Amino acid sequence: MSVGSEDVRYVTLHGKRRAYVRKGSGPAVLLLHGLACDHTTWTPVIDELAERYTVIAPDLLGHGLSDKPRADYTLGGYANGMRDLLTVLGIDKVTVVGHSFGGGVAMQFAYQFPERTQRVMLVSTGGLGGEVTPMIRLIQVPGWFRAVGLLTLPGIRHVETLALRAASGHLTFGPLRKYTRDLDEVADIVESWKDRRTRFAIRHLVRAVIDWRGQIVTMSDRAYLSEAMPMAVLWGIEDQVIPVAHAENARALAPDVRVDVLADAGHFPHKDHPDEFVRLLDDFISTTEPASYNRARFRRMLKAGATAPLGPLAAVAAAEARDEAVAPA
Repeated sequence: MSVGSEDVRYVTLHGKRRAYVRKGSGPAVLLLHGLACDHTTWTPVIDELAERYTVIAPDLLGHGLSDKPRADYTLGGYANGMRDLLTVLGIDKVTVVGHSFGGGVAMQFAYQFPERTQRVMLVSTGGLGGEVTPMIRLIQVPGWFRAVGLLTLPGIRHVETLALRAASGHLTFGPLRKYTRDLDEVADIVESWKDRRTRFAIRHLVRAVIDWRGQIVTMSDRAYLSEAMPMAVLWGIEDQVIPVAHAENARALAPDVRVDVLADAGHFPHKDHPDEFVRLLDDFISTTEPASYNRARFRRMLKAGATAPLGPLAAVAAAEARDEAVAPA
């Protein structure tokens, strides 16, 4: 059994229709797709996860079957939208899994709403370094919108997507495989860009997180907060969109983070190795205690992290000692 169009549901929030898939029962897992993708990127793993979890896989605003209005396409705006969606669905706490741009949304959600976040898994995520493929940087340059409009006209688009899918299918092995394994996804993205509303949303989204030098948004200044929340990072070793070296950046920023790098996988490791992805996520959830939000501890971590040259735990201990020293008798 696989996820189909009959599984898609809709809810209207703040006057904007949002599409999502909800399957299964048990602890809630929120799956956030990447730039220019939609919930179908999770199709290979949703059913198996739904055997143990309540799986929520939305189309982010501006993507897939969700509305594509003039709206707030920042990470904070997306995090707010996910909070509101979960609230309407009656879900209080979740393990958040974010792929690529969705990883940035997952991190922002955890930062803005720690009381509703139990764990975070980041899959080939943005936000751990500046480098990103030049193809994404091109989206924010003048003229991109019009050029892509021409390239996705009927006939031209058909030839492009056929060529991309053919290259992905025929170059299955050999040294070129790492450059072609994700071309099926690229073909889906090109197909979606025939809709000018989608192009508008993607352009504004990219401008919020990327400039001509690369990624603007980073988790490096807030990574110490992960000490209060279980975090895992998963990457494909042949990722051509965001370098796999960024996985090691995560380990340096947050020493307690779990890092797994999958061989023979590109930017979509959950599609290249769905069974392994489910195993790793299930192990992550089953072997970690969900984060328990404590406002006083969060305040101490913020105060310590802003000033202390020590590691996060030592910094928090120092902050607690200072608080006790100045507390009234």
